[in-house]
Parts: sequence; structure tokens; C-alpha cells
Amino acid sequence: MSAVSREEKLSKMENDEKTSSVSSSGGGEGSLDRLLPSVSTGLSPRKRTTSQCKSEPPLLRTSKRTIYTAGRPPWYNEHGTQSKEAFVIGLCGGSASGKTTVARKIIEALDVPWVVLLSMDSFYKVLSPEEQTLAASNDYNFDHPDAFDFDLLTHTLRKLKQGKSVKIPVYDFTTHGRQKEWKTVYGASVIIFEGIMAFTDKKLLQLLDMKIFVDTDSDIRLVRRLRRDISDRGRDIEGVIKQYNKFVKPAFEQYIEPTMRLADIVVPRGGGNMVAIDLIVQHVHSQLEERELSVRAALASAHQAQPLPQTLSVLESTPQVRGMHTIIRNKETSRDEFIFYSKRLMRLLIERALSFLPSQVHVVQTPQGEDYEGRTFHGKRITGVSILRAGETMEPALRAVCKDVRIGKILIQTNQDTGEPELHYLRLPKDISEDHVILMDCTVSTGAAAMMAVRVLLDHDVQEDKILLVSLLMAEMGVHSVAYAFPQVKIITTAVDKKVNDLFHIIPGIGNFGDRYFGTDAPPDWSDEEMDEPSY
Repeated sequence: MSAVSREEKLSKMENDEKTSSVSSSGGGEGSLDRLLPSVSTGLSPRKRTTSQCKSEPPLLRTSKRTIYTAGRPPWYNEHGTQSKEAFVIGLCGGSASGKTTVARKIIEALDVPWVVLLSMDSFYKVLSPEEQTLAASNDYNFDHPDAFDFDLLTHTLRKLKQGKSVKIPVYDFTTHGRQKEWKTVYGASVIIFEGIMAFTDKKLLQLLDMKIFVDTDSDIRLVRRLRRDISDRGRDIEGVIKQYNKFVKPAFEQYIEPTMRLADIVVPRGGGNMVAIDLIVQHVHSQLEERELSVRAALASAHQAQPLPQTLSVLESTPQVRGMHTIIRNKETSRDEFIFYSKRLMRLLIERALSFLPSQVHVVQTPQGEDYEGRTFHGKRITGVSILRAGETMEPALRAVCKDVRIGKILIQTNQDTGEPELHYLRLPKDISEDHVILMDCTVSTGAAAMMAVRVLLDHDVQEDKILLVSLLMAEMGVHSVAYAFPQVKIITTAVDKKVNDLFHIIPGIGNFGDRYFGTDAPPDWSDEEMDEPSY
């Protein structure tokens, strides 16, 4: 089977997730961290402990195309530190001026898959019982700055701009309150932030790289608001008009319209003004080009010719281990034997990795009534995270030795034009920041994919010293890259090869592990780092 397109792969993932059972360790229903919420079907009696964070679908369907809005190219340098912030566009305008339409037009015209749309409407304050009563009678002013939680909004936008994982409240306009489940958003090169008060807070303004004001005739805005509030929010026409005259119109004149002078661009007529939208898109593209990073090239020339780091642990090269390597490295080995001996090595590798987890003395009583001083894991949880697709083959070995272990997945692919890794798919368990994480990938050459995966975990607040990178085979270059950037990450492998050729293939190497394991055809420019299509 040859490599398939990213759209087909993510579509397949969406369909698979809809039919998979995904539940938390406490038995509650869960959903994807970065894709469509999963639906529990009850097909599997086994307790699953994958991801539980709700999020928006990672795509925007337009009349012309489907645009994926999840993932991003490298946002860090060879030191593992962030060197690129997301470009933030602020969209301001009166209520029902067409801000969301303009945002979607910009996303479609940008034609880049690394965009997040953040709405100010998500950050309305939680109303007190008294305020709830006023809201029910259309006497609460939702168009005043005091109605918004600017502290939470500023904190969230700043973290998102810095590349961190954030949780967005979900506001219910029918009940005037926040829903129990919050959305998880992570990863963007461009953030479009829209809201009626987008330009009224000084701290927010400092986070905006580009400010756009959508200027729409007041009569048009009133008609749109009537249609929206009556059909979508279940309100009556008298209440909508009362609220508009009492709060919306005065608020626009007092707080919103004066901020037009702060805008870099004013867009008359909203989403119908394609000339203005084209100018905006051209500027954003120029900004993205200036921020492009070449991580893999930097890794190929950095940190080499150094002694192997102390954070590296290589499985002892016993005759048995050496024999299994002989079999799986042999190009004449059948697929059946390749899988069998790879699984044997994976089991030994995972067992070795577990020995680096913290433990403490634990005394138990034997059936003979005697005390036995043993050891037990000293931590909250162990979570496995596989780098798709090859890392997924290591999950059975981890499940075999860690009962009820939680599993996350990351898909990282190589951009065929730039040669850089790109994050395309992410599903991580809830509260992973408290866990010890075993990060799994079968081969690591330059370390580009492994570094991106570690950076993702750090952005989800996993502690660096709680990450263990396990791989069947690594090149010295990849070991140095990961160890230099993340000196507290423990690296465990069964073997380290010295060379990487001009195509970033490990020498002597093992070939394309994923294709040999799954029986697929390798593309002409395959890399040892498994950044091609996932397997199902």
C-alpha cells in the first residue's frame, strides 16, 4: 500500500475515533484532545484510558475545500526552546457585523492548515442568580466590558500565542452560563481572535500583531442580530429589540466604535469585501515566511562529535539481543519474522525503560505470614504516547507490562517541500501533566520528530524529567539532538548507529520500520524517522 494523503488519513482517524470506546480512568466518557469528540459504542469491554478533553473539529469546510485547522510546523529551535510565536489577528466590530464570516474568509484564503479561531463570546463571565434573573428578562448588559472575563481571556490568548495547550470555556447563550466541559485548543501558526470588545483592553492589545475592524451598517447588524437571537438562541423579537436599544446600540457608540482608530485595517461591508481580505492575507503570508524555521538542517550540524550523553541507556548487547538485531536488520528477513523479533526486542526495551521510573520501599506480607520488603512505583500514573505510525507498534509491549496504562498518540509527518516535521494529529490523556510519560518511536535519526513530540508534551505541562524516550534504534545524531535540547529526558534504546546519510537514513540502519512491519511500500524519499502515514 502506498502512502496516502493527509486528508485521507485524518478522515480515517475521524471515522475510527467516532466508533471507538474512549473513557477515563474513572469510567467517565471522554473525547479527543485535538479531533472530533469520540462516541462510546460499548464495543470493547476493556477499560480504555485514552484522551478525554473536548475540542473543536480540526477542520473548516468551505464551498471550495476542507481546511485542517490543527497542527503546525516547528515552533522551536535546535535548543528545544520556543523561537516562534503564533501570529495573532484581532477582529473587532459591532454585534452581528460579520466578524466570524470575515475570519472564515481569511482562513480559507490563507490556505494554511495551522489556524485557530478564538471567539470572545466564550469568555462571558458566569452570572450570579440575580444577574441570571436580569438576563432572563433581557435586562442584563452583555455588551459592556464588565460582562467579559478579561483576566482569563488575556491569560488564555497569551498561552496560546506561546504555543501552550489551553482550555476554552464553552458559554451557553440559552442558560447564560458555562458548560461543564471546556474545549482544549493546542497548536497554531495563526490565531484569529474575534469579539466586540477585542480592542478595549490594553493587555489584550499588546498580544495582537494585526488589528482589523469590521465596519457594517447598523441596520444590517440589527437584522442579523434579530435572525440569530430568535432562531439560534430562542429569544422573542420584543426582547431582542429591547436589548438592542437599551444595551447593544449604546455600547457600540460608547465602547466599540471609538476603537476603530486603533485598527490597522478597516473592512467595510464585512465578508463581502474580498479586496480587503486579499490584502490581509498577503500580509499574513509575508509574516509567516519571515518566521519559517529550518530545524532539521540545524540538527544535522549541531551537537555532533560529542561523547554520548549520560541520559542515554543502551540495552546490553547480549548474544540474544545481537542475534535479534541481526535478523531484523537483514533485508532478506520475511515480514513475519521481522514482526516476531521486533516484538521480542520491544518487550525487552519496555522492561528496561520501566526500571528508570521512580520507586519506593513497600513492605507486604507473604502467604506464609512473613514480611517482604519490596518496591512499588512512586508516582501518580504511567502514560504511553506513541509517535505514529511506527511507535504504535510498541503499545502492545507496554500494555503487556503496565496494567490499564493510558495511551496517547501523536502524528508527525515530513513536509515533502521543506523537509521539516509537521504536527498533524494529537490525542493525549486528560491530566497528562501529572504523569510519567513513556514516549515511543521505533527509529530516531536526526531526532526532529522526537524533539517535536517532547515539545508537545512540555507544552501540555508534562515535566521534562518525567519523560522517557524509548526507541528500538537511534542514530548518534538523534541522541545528541534530543539530549542537548532536553537534558532531563531519559533516552532508552536497544542500539545506537553512528552515521546518518545525506537523506537522513540511519547507517547501517534497519530500513523503513513502518513499511517493513506493516507490509507497505516506502515512498522514494522515506526517512528512518516514522513520519509517514499511520496504520489501522
